[in-house]
Amino acid sequence: MSDYGHDLVFGSFVTPSAGNPDRTVGVAVLAEQVGLDLVTFQDHPYQPAFLDTWTLLSFVAARTSRVHLAANVTNLPLRPPAVLARSVASLDLLSGGRVGLGLGAGAFWDAIEAMGGRRLTPGQGVRALEEAIEVIRQLWDVETRGGVRVDGEFYRVVGAKRGPAPAHAAPIWLGAYKPRMLQLTGRRADGWLPSLGYLQPGDLARGNAIIDDAAQQEGRSPQDVRRLLNISGQFSAVGRGPLDGPAEQWAEELAELALEEGVGTFILGSDDPDDLRRFAGEVAPAVRELVAAERDRGAAAAGTPAQPERMPAQPEPVAAPPVRASRATATGGAFAVVPTPDDGVRRSEQEVWDESTRPTGPVPDPERTYTPQEQATGAHLVQIHDGLRAELAQIHDLIEQVAAGEIDAGAARSHINTMTMRQNRWTLGVYCESYCRIVTTHHTIEDQSFFPRLRARDPRLGPVVDRLEQEHHVIHDVLEGVDRALVAYVGSPDGLAELRAAVDLLTDALLSHLSYEERELVEPLARLGIA
Repeated sequence: MSDYGHDLVFGSFVTPSAGNPDRTVGVAVLAEQVGLDLVTFQDHPYQPAFLDTWTLLSFVAARTSRVHLAANVTNLPLRPPAVLARSVASLDLLSGGRVGLGLGAGAFWDAIEAMGGRRLTPGQGVRALEEAIEVIRQLWDVETRGGVRVDGEFYRVVGAKRGPAPAHAAPIWLGAYKPRMLQLTGRRADGWLPSLGYLQPGDLARGNAIIDDAAQQEGRSPQDVRRLLNISGQFSAVGRGPLDGPAEQWAEELAELALEEGVGTFILGSDDPDDLRRFAGEVAPAVRELVAAERDRGAAAAGTPAQPERMPAQPEPVAAPPVRASRATATGGAFAVVPTPDDGVRRSEQEVWDESTRPTGPVPDPERTYTPQEQATGAHLVQIHDGLRAELAQIHDLIEQVAAGEIDAGAARSHINTMTMRQNRWTLGVYCESYCRIVTTHHTIEDQSFFPRLRARDPRLGPVVDRLEQEHHVIHDVLEGVDRALVAYVGSPDGLAELRAAVDLLTDALLSHLSYEERELVEPLARLGIA
């Protein structure tokens, strides 16, 4: 068992596709929006289908404010270490200390050689990597007097001036699998970054043992080396294999990797926005909860405080947003969840439906009391809608940025396409796949059963549910109208008025619909015990 006590970090491994660069950036930005801690990109400079990784990292750093960034991993044979050191330090300074450096010894040597790189044997690659780390660390060390001097077999730096230093202690993570690379990781690196798909059973334990031994021989603690892991899989309703099943299964498997194999950072390889939302919103909180509980039990048994070691060079975990106290009470009694009222303001002269024909459900019993647990589901529905309202404000802001010439319409379209309201399946309700699984993986609401359960438990709600489903279809069409207006604006800047009109219509429809849904559903959710 090798739990190194590191804070848990969750990240994404995004394909740096050059075919649709706006979408590539949009997926990276989405990773920050849903609460992930880290965004990484593979680095294959010889691959024309990919964007240049360091250019992409810089662009994404400018589009984000919190998430940490790294290449996964940097192709060292095509990135001279002295220049790479200054690239990393510069981006770390510009981003406010959010950059890590993943390094690899090199692979795909035919392609590297075709790009002008030097072909190396495996042994040479390890020695070259160690020299490169020395060059990088010396250039970052601005406290030592004199120039950088490394007279190596592969890299020679003679008197180069030091600096700039990164804004924070930028970690160096190595993509390592074989014993010599693992030993180098233990001696010189801050993290081990393999991919689970390349490992055989027992490889994590064997790798940890080699790294730990090498670290101790160097006078370091094994805890000085963070264990990161690239993972992939798919979410499904039933378990069909490792990392192939519901979020609960993912959480249990990743918690075991953290507690038994010491993995402190999990990086999901996926470009699917729904996967990223589920990973951040369901899996990550559950893994943290499971690991914290087990660490607490271990600490209690040992009579020591349950305090995980802090890793200042790593991104801080982001807690799931709490239910707002103003929308729900923590005590039982009268129903206290307050639906968001419709202020009646309309931006558009067009109407997509007749609000006067909306059916209403049964009047709540004024004598009934509700437990906090019963009220929690309705409060969470309001919280979900608040997120959609916030995204709507972002759309208005994006349109104004387009109008001012600060961004182009293509970038705005890409950003909108990554938003929750765009990804939701409106035919299954706003209370849908990406958001309806509340806080932990033990509290799951299936899209396919949400409205049918309301109908089954109280047939009087049937007309309301039917109307909500109809409005979901209408909202889908309105979103398509915004998309068409953006496409038209790309071809003709004269279409700005039509673009604003489409967004105004979306605003009217969505805000009206969300208020109606809250008004009709928050109390039945509590009364009928739907969670």
